[in-house]
Amino acid sequence: MNWTFSTTPQPYGTAHILILFGILAATVVFALAIRRADPKRLMRLLFVFGICMLAAEAWKQWFVIRYVYCGTRSMWFFPWQLCSMAMYCSAIAMFLKGRAQDAVLVFLCTFSMIGAVFALLFPEDMMRPQILLFCHSFLYHAVMLLEGLTAFRILRQRGKASFFPALILYLCMAVVAEIVNVASHLIIRDIHREANMFYITPFYPSTQPVFSAIAEHAGVAVEIVVYLGAIALAAFGLYLLEFRLKRKRNP
Repeated sequence: MNWTFSTTPQPYGTAHILILFGILAATVVFALAIRRADPKRLMRLLFVFGICMLAAEAWKQWFVIRYVYCGTRSMWFFPWQLCSMAMYCSAIAMFLKGRAQDAVLVFLCTFSMIGAVFALLFPEDMMRPQILLFCHSFLYHAVMLLEGLTAFRILRQRGKASFFPALILYLCMAVVAEIVNVASHLIIRDIHREANMFYITPFYPSTQPVFSAIAEHAGVAVEIVVYLGAIALAAFGLYLLEFRLKRKRNP
C-alpha cells in the first residue's frame, strides 16, 4: 500500500506537465459531454462526485495516519482547506433549495474552481513521495474542476444567481478554518504538524509566493486579509466572466 517513487516528481517537471495536459483534455471532454444534460441529472452527478470525494478523503485520512505520520498526532491534513469545501458542497447541494442551493453552486463554480486551478498550477504540497497519495491529490483537484463545470451548467439553465451568498459562505468557512488553526496550535505547537487551514494561520507567515513578502513587511494579520480578499476578488472576476458568457449565448 505504501508504494513510493524512487524520485519524487517535482513541480513543472515532466510528470506534472503531462498530468496538467491530461486533466485539461479530460475537462474539455467532460464539458462537451454535459452540454445537453438536464439540471436534475447534473445535480445527481454532483452528488455522486461529492460522495466519491468524501470516501476518498476518508481513505486519505487513514493513509496519512498510518503511512505519513505513523500514528503521531497531526492536523496538517485536517479536511477543512479551501479545496476540501468542494466535497461537502457537492454532497449536500442536491438537498438544498432556493438561495442556499444557489450559493453552494456559485461557490463551486467560482471559489472552488479558483482553488483547484491554483493547486494544480502550484502543487508543491501535492508532490508527495507516496504514489497513492500523489495520485489522490491530483485526481481530487481534477474532480473539483468537473464539479465546478457541473455547477456552472446548472446555473446557466436558471436565472442569474447572486455572488454575495457564496461570498458569505466562503467567509464563514474561513472563520471555521481559523478556529481550527488556533485550536490546533494551542494543542500541538509544532508548525509541521498543526493545522494551517486555508493557509491563514495567525501564528506563522505564509509560505506562498507574494503573500510571504506581505507577511514579512506588513505582518501576518494584513497578509491574511489580503490573501482572503485576493481569492474573493478572483472568484468574483470568474463569476462576472461566467455570466457574461451566459448573456452572450442567451441574449
